[in-house]
Amino acid sequence: MYALSETESVTEKTDDAKNLVTETSSEVASETSSEVASKTSSEVASETKNESVTEAKKETNEKWGIAHIYSSYNNTIIHITDLTGAETVSISSGGCHVNADRYESSPFAAMKAANAVVDAAKTKGFTALHIRVRAVGGVGSRVPGPGAQSAIRALARGGFKIGRIDDVTPIPHDTTRRKGGKRGRRV
Repeated sequence: MYALSETESVTEKTDDAKNLVTETSSEVASETSSEVASKTSSEVASETKNESVTEAKKETNEKWGIAHIYSSYNNTIIHITDLTGAETVSISSGGCHVNADRYESSPFAAMKAANAVVDAAKTKGFTALHIRVRAVGGVGSRVPGPGAQSAIRALARGGFKIGRIDDVTPIPHDTTRRKGGKRGRRV
């Protein structure tokens, strides 16, 4: 008689298992093909309609708004409106939440203002926001102040779905005259 080593015996066992798996999978495949053939085209069409209806319902549950964030080096103002921009949902600024003037533009004040706005918008049923960030622009700085990024982060942490984030800083294409007159600022 002939003795098998450990590797040869394992190989024989796996070959037997593969044969068993292929036999059972061919049986299952023949059963499912007979079930599919028995379904009528109207049943299949109704199933696809039901799936599309449930997807559409998920999309309509969201109520979108626009968060306008004006961030300068002196203050941060967060203003949430509906999609048209005509109706104000909530508004708050960094100056409402800190005591000293020098802290109005700080990230902490912007975060507090964003949290206040989030609470008000959630009570009115808003679930998703597009964000528009604005710096001073014009002849002023085109870089948003220090509170803009923390305000966006606070809105996202507030549980809102975030859509688009746009920069809407007004930039003149022909430049406007700076303040100070022809001879500049005289100190």
